[in-house]
Amino acid sequence: MPWPTTWAWRPSCWQAKREGFHPMSLTAINGRAVSRICLGTMTWGQQNTEAEAHDQISYALEHGINFMDAAEMYPVPPREETQGRTEEYIGSWFRKSGRRDDWVLATKATGPRKEFHYLRGGPRYTREHLTQALEGNLRRLQTDCIDLYQLHWPERPANCFGKRGYVHQPEADWTPIPEVMGILDDFIRAGKIRGYGLSNETPWGVMTFLQTAEREGLPKPQSIQNPYSLLNRTYEVGLAEISHQEDIGLLAYSPLAMGLLTGKYRNGAKPEGSRLSLFKRFERYGSEPTWEAARRYAELAESHGLSPAQMALAFVNSRPFLLSNIIGATSIEQLAQNLASLEVTLSDEVRSGIRAIHRDIPDPAP
Repeated sequence: MPWPTTWAWRPSCWQAKREGFHPMSLTAINGRAVSRICLGTMTWGQQNTEAEAHDQISYALEHGINFMDAAEMYPVPPREETQGRTEEYIGSWFRKSGRRDDWVLATKATGPRKEFHYLRGGPRYTREHLTQALEGNLRRLQTDCIDLYQLHWPERPANCFGKRGYVHQPEADWTPIPEVMGILDDFIRAGKIRGYGLSNETPWGVMTFLQTAEREGLPKPQSIQNPYSLLNRTYEVGLAEISHQEDIGLLAYSPLAMGLLTGKYRNGAKPEGSRLSLFKRFERYGSEPTWEAARRYAELAESHGLSPAQMALAFVNSRPFLLSNIIGATSIEQLAQNLASLEVTLSDEVRSGIRAIHRDIPDPAP
């Protein structure tokens, strides 16, 4: 994959804000072109050591990747004793290599959930909480500026992480979106972030951010990081249109559905060391229709001489509303195979087969 050459150098956050670089629809973060594949990091500090994380960063950079995504709550599954370790590994690579400027760096502030009581007594998107979160991100990452700062999930009660059946809670306490946007704008003006993005967000939420930005003269969100894979195409229902109409692209996470789309879990197998064998929190991938769809996609890929993983990733890579496809790997071998998906073009026959499976078993793992 060719190295994105939009900029020969990376200006500071403040310079970028002052000099007004032009955005490029669905291909860039704040005017800087990003690679079609984004390096995911959530296994670093749990399944991967610091040395392995550093090897992955170096390998990805050598092979044309310039975009990396983290979060303050990583690694996954989140635990108090490991919280922040992923960002620390990235920061130590920056310090050791001196190549921070080669990366477009994204990370996130944690939203409210009971399990994160150990983060600021329960994280919120108030000024106090977001300021503390950002200071921690910057310290662990050993950088003075984050290129894309994301709200990990909505503070308000909303359907995300596979939840269905929306129940409105008008009494819920959450920071008004215009207030949150004002805080993020202050971070941009202070030169601590270059822009911000949304994650696990709904169509109503995205449009509220966009309309508020236009009405109040505030920066608009740069991206939407939501799940998207052959097993979960719910993004296409409402958000894909927003991506095109409003020039706000998808950062697709879980494109392999926690490995289910690699084919390694067929016939009930759970290989030693795999995520579904190690961790029990990924219930969205446990239904019989999900496993049946995954089996059929794997057989489709192999019948056309493709690996199941590369077919699944190539499908996501081909989506016109995609900004970047976030891939995670626990070994260099897996990382190399995932990056090779950029060279895969799906035939009409494969696309037809995908449509048939999706018609029979639509979105079994939202």
